[in-house]
Amino acid sequence: MTDDLKSLSRDVRGFVRERGWERFHTPKNLSMALLVEASELLELFQWLTPEESDALSEAQLAAVVDEIADVQIYLLQLADRLGVDLAAAVRAKMVKNAAKYPMGERAAFERE
Repeated sequence: MTDDLKSLSRDVRGFVRERGWERFHTPKNLSMALLVEASELLELFQWLTPEESDALSEAQLAAVVDEIADVQIYLLQLADRLGVDLAAAVRAKMVKNAAKYPMGERAAFERE
């Protein structure tokens, strides 16, 4: 994991420990909380057109940033709890994605 991710994980772990929340932060609960936060992020875009979603107001963007942070916090906690190196996992998944979706090939939904 990169130093930035390790540092963030340490900070979040400390925040949770200081509040005595460790017993609640099981992989199951963290996964559910992650989904709730991702849904809150989705809700901010729910009725926007694609164009509107590309041109958020300052207030809308601030709300999106908060929800992205919440998603990241729970993802960091889940990875930390399971001993997953997020940076390594993302790199490994990108290798799999590159094999699954080679450059130059169009996706089925793009084909005419």
